[in-house]
Order: sequence, then structure tokens, then C-alpha cells
Amino acid sequence: QLQLVGSGGGLVQPGGSLRLSCAASGFTLDYYAIGWFRQAPGKEREGVSCISSSDSSTYYANSVKGRFTISRDNAKKTVYLQMNSLKPEDTAVYYCALRSGRNCAPYGYDYWGQGTQVTVSS
Repeated sequence: QLQLVGSGGGLVQPGGSLRLSCAASGFTLDYYAIGWFRQAPGKEREGVSCISSSDSSTYYANSVKGRFTISRDNAKKTVYLQMNSLKPEDTAVYYCALRSGRNCAPYGYDYWGQGTQVTVSS
């Protein structure tokens, strides 16, 4: 059945990089937008980035714009989040999620992968 598996988190020093992956199975990735979200201790979950399926348009939270890059490989059924110039405030559990539609939006993410921990610390 439908499954999203997030991976790639870990411990990194400030200024370092990580690449998160979201591997999909049980559906055709081409038809759905995929978003990345994160939740830090004591804070509410926030949207980080999203990539559409219709034209691969991308969206980023202001806090990560210019540092993070989202991409998708439909043949491999995988969405990536390349995170560069990481800051301690990027520390959070990161989740990928599937939206029931081709375009990105702040709502409508109905299927979620398990979280992967990203810790940015000296």
C-alpha cells in the first residue's frame, strides 16, 4: 500500500550539509505534490518546502530560502531535500508528506512519512 519513508537525518555542525530523502511506494509519484515539514522541541510544526508534480514548481519557507533545495526524481520515486549552511535553529524532526493534488498548498497533506531527526550543533 501507500508508503513514504524519510531518511538522511543526523548530527551535523553549523555550516554543514545534509540531504534528506523521501522514498515512495504504492503509488505513482508523478501525480502528487510532496512537502517537507519540521517540528522543533517546544514549537509547532512548520512547512519547510514543497515541490509540485504538475511543473515541479518549488516553494520554501523564508527561514530556509537560499539554503535548502527540494527536488524530485519520479523514476526513482524519491523526493530530496538538500540542506546547506545549516544553523542550530534548523534542529528538528523532519517529515515528508504527500498532498492529494498536483500543486503545493498550505493544506491537504494526507499521507506522512516517519520523521527523521536533524541536529545541528557544535
